[in-house]
Amino acid sequence: MLRIVSLIASATEIVHSLGLTEYQVGRSHECDHPGAIRSLPVCTAPAFSIDGSSREIDQRVKHQLANALSVYKVFEDVLDRLRPTHLITQTQCEVCAVSLADVERALACSVASRPALIALEPNALSDIWNDIRRVADACGVPDKGRDLVAALQSRIDEIASRTHAADRRPRLACIEWHEPLMMAGNWVPELVHLAAGENLFGQAGLHSPWMSWDQLVASDPDVIVTMPCGFDLRRTREEMYWLTGRPEWSRLRAVRSGAVYLADGNQYFNRPGPRIVESLQILAEILHPRLFTPELRGYAWEPWLS
Repeated sequence: MLRIVSLIASATEIVHSLGLTEYQVGRSHECDHPGAIRSLPVCTAPAFSIDGSSREIDQRVKHQLANALSVYKVFEDVLDRLRPTHLITQTQCEVCAVSLADVERALACSVASRPALIALEPNALSDIWNDIRRVADACGVPDKGRDLVAALQSRIDEIASRTHAADRRPRLACIEWHEPLMMAGNWVPELVHLAAGENLFGQAGLHSPWMSWDQLVASDPDVIVTMPCGFDLRRTREEMYWLTGRPEWSRLRAVRSGAVYLADGNQYFNRPGPRIVESLQILAEILHPRLFTPELRGYAWEPWLS
């Protein structure tokens, strides 16, 4: 019988969308959706305090990496007790989630069940579809994987067909971290294109780039959407002072016109799983309010009220 441990929040959502939640026996500290998995044993923890400001968290992460230290802890004893048949991790980012190296160290130590290791590699939208099929194939439900991908792609196509009927393509800056300033890369530029916006920073399939304030001012975006990795709306709202406190902020076109928006980057944009469709819908609702009812406003995104 399947015994799945997912060490990535997005993978847990993939497992759920494939109808395999009943076989999941463990999760990471970040896995929180769907609610049914929250009672499962937690197999990981951050290796440092995640309290503090954007700048402080960035400094702690860089300290760990500079000293060849892991950003996360994996509880080998919990994994061994759970006896997983399948263990899901990722190779995309050693900061965003438990890495393949972390898991391999844990397996080498004491996990006697010797589970099949599924390492996801989401860098672009096509990789997300491949990862869904990879999980489905490894767990013996390939048809469910193909059907799920087809359904998600159909929903994306429907949203994109509506956005591209719009008569404007606003120039968009998607902020993934406040201090220091980082713009969103990977699949986010693709989502902006599908939402009929013009993406100003970050390239599809490449990691999110650090950015200077001079570059942001020079681009002078029509719209700014901030979606910090790991932050919900409340935390993003609390961290806005890193942006609003800058003297350049008030000069930006998006700020002057009231076109600044906050999004839940933790639940949506930074989770390369099934809810990537809702991430696209967030952008569609923000950029094209005449075409889309704001169904996700209030809990997935909100306008910045200065």
